[in-house]
Amino acid sequence: MKKPIPVLIIALTLLFSTTAGVIAVNPNSPEVVTGAKEEDNKETGETTIEKEKITPARHEKYEQYMEADELYLSGDVESAAELYRSLKEPFAAETEVERVPEAIYDPEELSPQGAAYWRISGEGLEQQLESKTLVPLRFLVEQYPEFIPGHLRYSRALKAYNQPEEAVAVLERATTMYPNQPELLRGAIEIYEEEEEWLEASILARQFALLNPDHPQASEFTQLADTQLALYQKDLRERLSGNAIGSFITGIFGLALTGNLFGTLSAIQTTTLLIQGESAVGEGFSEQIQRQVPMIEDEAVLTYVREMGAKLARFGGRNEFEYEFHLIMDDQLNAFALPGGKIFINAGALIQTKSEAELAGLLAHEISHAVLSHGFKLVTEGNLTANLTQFIPFGGTAANLVVLKYSRDMEREADIIGTKILAVSGYAADGLHNLFVTLNREDRPRPPAWLSTHPHTEERVGYLENIIVTNGYNRYAYEGVSLHSEIQEKVAQLMTEYRESDDYELRRSKRR
Repeated sequence: MKKPIPVLIIALTLLFSTTAGVIAVNPNSPEVVTGAKEEDNKETGETTIEKEKITPARHEKYEQYMEADELYLSGDVESAAELYRSLKEPFAAETEVERVPEAIYDPEELSPQGAAYWRISGEGLEQQLESKTLVPLRFLVEQYPEFIPGHLRYSRALKAYNQPEEAVAVLERATTMYPNQPELLRGAIEIYEEEEEWLEASILARQFALLNPDHPQASEFTQLADTQLALYQKDLRERLSGNAIGSFITGIFGLALTGNLFGTLSAIQTTTLLIQGESAVGEGFSEQIQRQVPMIEDEAVLTYVREMGAKLARFGGRNEFEYEFHLIMDDQLNAFALPGGKIFINAGALIQTKSEAELAGLLAHEISHAVLSHGFKLVTEGNLTANLTQFIPFGGTAANLVVLKYSRDMEREADIIGTKILAVSGYAADGLHNLFVTLNREDRPRPPAWLSTHPHTEERVGYLENIIVTNGYNRYAYEGVSLHSEIQEKVAQLMTEYRESDDYELRRSKRR
């Protein structure tokens, strides 16, 4: 039985839960299609938006992208793809990635060496000899990854020898190569169930359904994901009710949250939010953020982002969420997702992305965090950490904390699912990839990969290229540069007007 969640952890996680979903990116992204760029004022520390000089060559390329978009929207997809292809650099992975061999199940289809590994491991299982079982199985899955029963036997053997984490890792690596093999997912889910890791089981099941929407068993995996999530929520309620949270937790919040953006929450409010689930947590903090943070209210901009977000969210597979998309008046390239599908995007994300496909990639990434319950998992399990030293200019809000808290696996999952959502929704599948390419060209220092929970941008570029190529996702689909250019200009003007407003000066004076 799992231990009750410590009361102090509950208080701290709720304090920081609004940052669940920050994508760790740098604000100084170059080469914006429309010519809008941002520059830091070293004397004041402020960021200003200026017009970037557009060369004739870049203008011509922009016009060609517009032409390709028009062809795509008119239904001439082949001509559009041909033009997109002429404008984009080929992926290195398109020539370097080896096609995954077709999956096999029959041991007789193995080579003599593979068959020997399979036979020896079977003898090891019967004789209960760990090395004789695990060593040949490791060689088998490495040299013959197409043999699906090898992965299943190896994972079960690892579990039998008290290595459940490695057992799941074996199957997750296999499902990356063979995402259409439900047997692999079922094996991992069984291990998670035995370990009472129901949320992890739910995420794996939902991931399969999302990545394989046309698979005959997709609906079955969706139901399995819902069942596992219900078990997790039941377990959570039981653990919460077992905590002595009365006056003690109220005292903690009185100390921790006084003067904070979110105000003081009572013990009953805190527990109720967690027990009610993802939507309740997200909705509660979303409302408070909107009251305290300067928001963009322009209808044209909001319509643009919300229609894009709604289109993407339809492919997310979590229809119980009421998705919302809000825009923060801040020029940093950032976005974050609250549990339950409440997505916040900074103005800087619109200004610095080069196309609608890139912005859609960012949105799809955050939607994926919500879909896979990453934020809710962090809130309820007490794994949130935050750096409280960096806020949006004069804002004093947790909405733009620079946070390194999502695990690498979570970030990778959100990248992969987000790219899949892009592909099935009709956008160029390399939208998120291209955003990372731009960010990877920056000169600002970043923490070493082993010190950050986020994968290096260069690493993300690499594995997204492999995923797009291996799975045959279409990167020669709709980019959307014309309307995006108009929205960028409008948002840049809104930021300029905001900086000249009394509200901005008031926030600035409070920050001093």
